[in-house]
Amino acid sequence: MFQRTAIEYLKDWKKKPNRKPLILRGARQVGKTSLVDLFSNGFDNYIKLNLEKKEDTILFKKIDNLKKLKQSIFYSRNINFDKGKTLLFIDEIQNSPEAVKQLRYFYEEEKDLFVIAAGSLLETVINKKISFPVGRVEYYYLHPVNFQEFLIASGEKQSIELLNIIPIPEFAHYKLSDLFKTYTLIGGMPEIIDTYIKKKDINILSFIYDSLINSYLDDVEKYSKNDTMTQIIRFIIRQSFFEAGNRITFQNFGKSNYRSREIGEAFRTLEKTMILQLVYPTTNINIPVQTDYKKSPKLQFLDTGLINHSTGIINKFFTEENLTDIYKGKIAEHITGQELRSLSNSPLSKLNFWVKDKKNSQAEIDYVYLYKGLIIPIEVKSGKTGRLRSLFNFINSVGHPFAVRIYDGILNIQQEKTISGKTFYLLNLPFYLIHKIEAYLDLLITQKKLPKN
Repeated sequence: MFQRTAIEYLKDWKKKPNRKPLILRGARQVGKTSLVDLFSNGFDNYIKLNLEKKEDTILFKKIDNLKKLKQSIFYSRNINFDKGKTLLFIDEIQNSPEAVKQLRYFYEEEKDLFVIAAGSLLETVINKKISFPVGRVEYYYLHPVNFQEFLIASGEKQSIELLNIIPIPEFAHYKLSDLFKTYTLIGGMPEIIDTYIKKKDINILSFIYDSLINSYLDDVEKYSKNDTMTQIIRFIIRQSFFEAGNRITFQNFGKSNYRSREIGEAFRTLEKTMILQLVYPTTNINIPVQTDYKKSPKLQFLDTGLINHSTGIINKFFTEENLTDIYKGKIAEHITGQELRSLSNSPLSKLNFWVKDKKNSQAEIDYVYLYKGLIIPIEVKSGKTGRLRSLFNFINSVGHPFAVRIYDGILNIQQEKTISGKTFYLLNLPFYLIHKIEAYLDLLITQKKLPKN
């Protein structure tokens, strides 16, 4: 397992004087178990329970007393519970309401024990079949691997060092652009990245992609309420690869005969598995950013690499020079959303795009980003600034002069004017700097230009 930036969060969690049991949330196969395995190297003892296994689940069913439960758990692993620091990892905890109940008592009575829990379908049972102890646990959301982690896994130490120079030297542009294109091609699923780095062969990844997708399809029966819902959810998963990046409607989704209510319920269930997210628009130009659920959402899938594989567009990466030219720009916009989502580890964090609150208006901004009390518009486009008509529309209405374009070109800040004459500052940010967007927004807002290195 390669290093994940989440390790730093876990190290900080370990040092907390009033530490609570930590619940890792995230979709299946994003690396939750591997992350904890890696983190366990900093402990004297590591106890790993998998509650899909009967022999581990029975520990919680037979014993209510926490002291006896702890003794039983340690005894099952031949570990002396009075010796050294111990990390207890309870995987697939959604299979045991009894184990979830005990998290409260681990917090209140066993503060010397470090407890982490996770579950691949955890979201589907929270507040439904299982009630997690409010105020007695904390949460961390693990995303697919982002570009920075991809560089770490690839051993690109020099690239990481250059990315930490603000502003980045221009000579790094072409190599980093190629690396980001490769990352966008294969996506951020840990097993895919690990295999690609070892083999450097795109062709051998097909079996792993198929295996991941089949695991999502097979899981449906575990959380679907009936056979009809199972069929609808599986239909949505298969169609989502082709609809990702599009604004969708629930009625007849994917050219089906399914009704709005059926599709809507299935989508809401799938969002709990974190396989996909419905990205709704906002019409706000000032904080707070209020989501408008009456308008049609865009579909954001878990990982761009899975989309590339399922839609058969992988060859386009070898024939098109720019990301914005692939699949009519959908892949560029989708990977931008994936990178922006990775900037927050809160399960409550949501993406939004912007539309003008005016009937028959076509103005639409790909994403908006809240930074220091400002709603910053983000467009994912190459070409001349004259094509950014929706961006001009937003800038004319908002009370600040700052905007961002994500594109294939070189980092720079331009002073521009809208068609109606308002001056604004456009940060042209290469794809490989999306995860550094806040550092560059700070330059944009405070200096309105790039300082010389």
